Amino acid sequence: MNRVVHFEIQADDVDRAKNFYQNVLGWKIEQMMIKAEGGLDYWGVTTAESGHGINGGLYQRPADGEKFYLYDCTVEVPDLDQAVAAVKANGGAIIKERMEIPGVGFFAVAKDTEGNRFGLMQATGWESK
Repeated sequence: MNRVVHFEIQADDVDRAKNFYQNVLGWKIEQMMIKAEGGLDYWGVTTAESGHGINGGLYQRPADGEKFYLYDCTVEVPDLDQAVAAVKANGGAIIKERMEIPGVGFFAVAKDTEGNRFGLMQATGWESK
């Protein structure tokens, strides 16, 4: 099988998005490339120091061309209610309230400060690997 190995998030306001993800999910976000040095301004996103999961990137949403407001990823959290509260407290929104997926866990859909949608999952009947 082919695995997802990276994700990217576009942001209208990179600092606002960095603060959101650092405060809500505890992710480490550090600038990796600088536009002035020939690349683009790009931040690496580390979701865990070790273990399972994937890391990603964050960059300024282009002013021209097609704008994307979706990265369809689900983030496993230990406490869904706590994660939902953190989303709301940090300027995000919950667009699909907590629901149970029998045999899997509890799930909600959130929107970040940049309009990007993502899932939150508190697993109960399975263990992600």
